[in-house]
Amino acid sequence: MLTTDQKGNIAEVAIALAARKLGIDVYWPLGEGGRYDLILDLGGTLSRVQCKWAPRQGEVVVIRCYSARRNRDGLVRRIYTEGEIDAYAAYCEEIDRCFFLPYNQFVGRTQIQLRLSGTSNNQKLGINWAADFDFAARLCDGQGAVAQLGERRHGMPKATGSSPVGSTFTSLARQVPRATTSSSRR
Repeated sequence: MLTTDQKGNIAEVAIALAARKLGIDVYWPLGEGGRYDLILDLGGTLSRVQCKWAPRQGEVVVIRCYSARRNRDGLVRRIYTEGEIDAYAAYCEEIDRCFFLPYNQFVGRTQIQLRLSGTSNNQKLGINWAADFDFAARLCDGQGAVAQLGERRHGMPKATGSSPVGSTFTSLARQVPRATTSSSRR
């Protein structure tokens, strides 16, 4: 059986691999103990990401939004706060999928459940659907099959696309507050 540290390391590597497959630059902080595990360069904007091992429980993927450490008083759990991270990224080994969850959509939560399929009572409201937070769909580079009208920096229209529709990086950039901004790529 894997230790929690081993699971965390596997999750970090799986998430970094998923990001690199999408052409996203990945950076690791030097040293351990920080509140975020990776930094993703999302179109010239750096995002601090806390990586999580996400077990599957039935038709739900569970993401725990806290760190746990032992000290002389026992187990101490600490939730992530605004300003410490910009997003959670989670890896579910059982289904071999990664998910990207902007922190500002889950402020103060200790746990997030992502539903893989419909509920037995057909509930639709208040459900976090796994497909809505799929890593590739949330972080794709906007090169999909559906053409949309975009705009270049100098004002000239250009065609861009997203797959699925609405999953472009630019929509994500408005949702996730960033820690550091670097110069934009051209």
